[in-house]
Amino acid sequence: MAPFEPAALPELLPLFYRRLFPHGPYGRWLGYGGVVKNYFQLREFSFTLRDDIYVRFQSFSSPQELERELQKLNPYKIDIGAVYSHRPQEKELVFDIDMTDYDDVRMCCSSADICSKCWTLMTIAVRIIDRALVEDLGVRHRLWVYSGRRGVHCWVCDDVVRKWSPALRAAAVEYLTLVKGGAETVKKVNLSEPIHPFIRRSVGVVEKYFEAYALVGQDILGSPESWEKVLALVPEEHREVLQDEFPKKRDSMQRWELLKGRMERTRRQGTAGKSAPCYADWEIMLQFCFPRLDINVSKGLGHLLKSPFSVHPKTGRISVPLDLQRLEQFDPFAVPTISSLCEELDAAGDDAEQEEGGELEPKRRARGRRAWRPTCGSLSSLWRRWNVHGEESCGGGVTCKETSEASLPPTALFLLRGHCWPQASWCLGTRRLQPNPSAPLNPFPPFGPFLHKKH
Repeated sequence: MAPFEPAALPELLPLFYRRLFPHGPYGRWLGYGGVVKNYFQLREFSFTLRDDIYVRFQSFSSPQELERELQKLNPYKIDIGAVYSHRPQEKELVFDIDMTDYDDVRMCCSSADICSKCWTLMTIAVRIIDRALVEDLGVRHRLWVYSGRRGVHCWVCDDVVRKWSPALRAAAVEYLTLVKGGAETVKKVNLSEPIHPFIRRSVGVVEKYFEAYALVGQDILGSPESWEKVLALVPEEHREVLQDEFPKKRDSMQRWELLKGRMERTRRQGTAGKSAPCYADWEIMLQFCFPRLDINVSKGLGHLLKSPFSVHPKTGRISVPLDLQRLEQFDPFAVPTISSLCEELDAAGDDAEQEEGGELEPKRRARGRRAWRPTCGSLSSLWRRWNVHGEESCGGGVTCKETSEASLPPTALFLLRGHCWPQASWCLGTRRLQPNPSAPLNPFPPFGPFLHKKH
């Protein structure tokens, strides 16, 4: 792959927007099938131009006008905002997961640097959030996108969700949040019984990756200095015993089995009423691996998020969609750069300039597609397939049937109805949620109404 030089962007971007950017499916996605009149026209776009010139509140009468503007301005970055009519009317629910938020728990890299070891954190984040969106909140249409540098973005495009208020969006993020506290907070995950089903399922996801990522890749129990940081998360009555036993073990794997076995014994004894159960092993796994969300990105209708298929100005990589069926095979370092794509165009033997004021010839478009396929082809095809379904069920008449209240899981139903206040208490016993007016105030943040309690 050709190395990327940021100084070459002014020369490469015109070719990218003229020959490679997927204008057609991009416009169809943001128009949601054209069912809602002027939906595309009311959408805000923002462009970052050369020398960090920032242009906000741009709107276009059609995808074709947007295409012409992109080819005219050749922006370094595209951000997508809300759908406006005086005030923001609606917007996709978005999530921005950034690797820099994990700096307190990853040993291999820091700041904007990433490697194959710590990228596993993004894989875990996608698996946990995507499962919860589908099974807990009843979401159908999610578009996961690589940011182009050190994170991932999620666009939730269901018709009902796009109309959520900031309060409902904040409630959804709160539901999906477990790691809390700033840089000075040592223990950021605190569990107590009853354990919510969302937590149990999330632990099940983390367990699949924890050994390879944390114990082997990060070696979090490999030295006294590193295991002291982990033992700081363990209650004092267990910490002293583990501190004595850890030096006798050979590696992180053996030390983790010791810690995990001790916590499991407390839970078995707790079931028998002999002692209080301890979930320190779960808390450690979640603190090291659970996704960290920025609530301000998700709840604000006016907040912008980087557009899919735009170029990251620092790395030159394209913000490509993620194939969830092959998520574990995704390699951020193998994502094509604008330099490599333009080189492939040159290799295809297409040196002709576009005729002034005219459309691209079909043969030249075909050559551009041939250069796109080896690196981005499967991903853009994935996006096109997703986009077709999105048009049908996010923008058409099918929406009413597919997103009716009767079809929503209980958590999503109560989010939709606005039951997101901590003083509410609900019983999640089966697939139906029922109010419990006699229940006390919720003592178990952050889940608010989403408690699993027996009454």
